[in-house]
Amino acid sequence: MPDPGELPDAVPERVLPAWARRTAPVRLPEVSERDLVRHYTRLAHRNYAVDLGFYPLGSCTMKYNPKVAEVAAGLPGFARLHPAQPAEQTQGALELLARLEHALCELTGLAAATFQPAAGAHGELTGLLIIRAHHQARNDPRRRVVIPDAAHGTNPASVRLAGFEVTTVQSNPEGLVDLGALEAALGEDVACFMITNPNTLGLFERNIGRVAELVHTVGGQLYYDGANFNAILGKVRPGDMGFDVVHLNLHKTFATPHGGGGPGAGPLVVAPHLVDYLPAPVVVSDGDGYRWDHDRPHSIGRVHGWNGNFAILVRALSVWGPQVNCQ
Repeated sequence: MPDPGELPDAVPERVLPAWARRTAPVRLPEVSERDLVRHYTRLAHRNYAVDLGFYPLGSCTMKYNPKVAEVAAGLPGFARLHPAQPAEQTQGALELLARLEHALCELTGLAAATFQPAAGAHGELTGLLIIRAHHQARNDPRRRVVIPDAAHGTNPASVRLAGFEVTTVQSNPEGLVDLGALEAALGEDVACFMITNPNTLGLFERNIGRVAELVHTVGGQLYYDGANFNAILGKVRPGDMGFDVVHLNLHKTFATPHGGGGPGAGPLVVAPHLVDYLPAPVVVSDGDGYRWDHDRPHSIGRVHGWNGNFAILVRALSVWGPQVNCQ
């Protein structure tokens, strides 16, 4: 065998064509190592962390981000996985997804989850597509989605992207949903009502049970925007309030310092009657281990090339999973 340090003579030299080669050196700043270290240290202290400075990004950083979550996400068994590896080589990762799904179902009071959405707005779109599939399967296509005037800005954008029309209802003087205005806006063509609770003003919707009753009476679904899930976590569950679909911002609520646009994770949790429409594939246990189940004939299909931002999911379970009975 040839010496590994020697290249065989048969390897031809590869030269870039003239049009692809630079005609002048790259203009890079010349700075001292000390100045470079100072620059990046200064940037680091402008961000938010357990022991660093303040980053004013609202609810995206309004929680404790323990460093054990970063340690877990950096473990070689997770960090060095490739998403295309066969299931027999990724049993630990698949078990993590199964356990996290169970934990999120316990925390929301719902039945099953998908981790494909890569952020909160992506979760909204996924939920709306599932709601659309649900109505279409019943030969009951609906065209409108109702949202309160205090909704997050991504809500109406997701509604339009999913092919629905937006109907906005005004809040009452207290800043809560005006039940009279909601009832007037509802009809047989309403696919769902989207709301977060507490709402964008930070107020808890005390009449959420009545809201759920009104929406379900006309055959609509109740959608929970999980942006403010921090406020009710462990106290009350959206499923118990009557919600059918919930997206959660793991990058906000579940231990990932978030800023500058990512990384994010917006898993979607749904009630039993919507489980069949979840994006495929899904993780299932066959008794001896875990595998991907692609046989989902009613699924809306993939919404992400792989299974979301996996490292965010590792962080979430490392912090919250032990507090939930995942057996």
